[in-house]
Amino acid sequence: MQRSAELDLPGVTPSRQKRSRETTAALLQAGAEMLRTHSLAELSIEALCRQVGATVGTFYSRFESKEAYFNALMALAARDGESRLSRMKEDERLADADLAELSRLLVRGTIGWIRNHEGVLRAALQHDDTRPDRWSTFKALARANVADATPILLGAMGRGNKAAKTRAIAFGFQVVLGTLVNAILNDPGPLSIHDREMEEQLANCLLLLLLQAEMTEPTVRRSRGRKKQVRHSRS
Repeated sequence: MQRSAELDLPGVTPSRQKRSRETTAALLQAGAEMLRTHSLAELSIEALCRQVGATVGTFYSRFESKEAYFNALMALAARDGESRLSRMKEDERLADADLAELSRLLVRGTIGWIRNHEGVLRAALQHDDTRPDRWSTFKALARANVADATPILLGAMGRGNKAAKTRAIAFGFQVVLGTLVNAILNDPGPLSIHDREMEEQLANCLLLLLLQAEMTEPTVRRSRGRKKQVRHSRS
């Protein structure tokens, strides 16, 4: 259940009364669950209110519109994502983990967040063509995820060729997130976002890309345009 400060959202009528806050939180929680199996267009305010024992008038006394309601759901998902990134920076397990374990932990955290907000994220993606701004918040969150994970992963990789390794990390997360977005939008199989194997396979994909970047030797051009291999010590 969200606390009062967490419900301070644009388009949501603030309330100091505990019961009113609980009703607002219940409406948000119920909507997030309903979006797991319904599109935003199919989400009925009447059905939502019946599920939590509230009236339609109660709903509109708290939310300016259905769009404002959905914006609040997206804001809560984004806040949870930001909180996850903050916790990641403080996770002591990441400090001593090797590259394989780091890949597994980082992918698991990303999948966990997406699973928690699957319906809201799917609805935002489905309306990206008509309201591109709806997905922009999550794009920024994805970039922040890569930015925060990059120094952690670089610390577990060999020295040298930092630019190539940084690019490999960014592309690795592009592969991970692209696969997960396709899974929540289309569920093409063979793996669902809820399959444990999805975590394992994506962690392996990320690890292989990072190992490839770690083993690739950088090249520099000679004055006549030929390439010369530059070897770095791995002390």
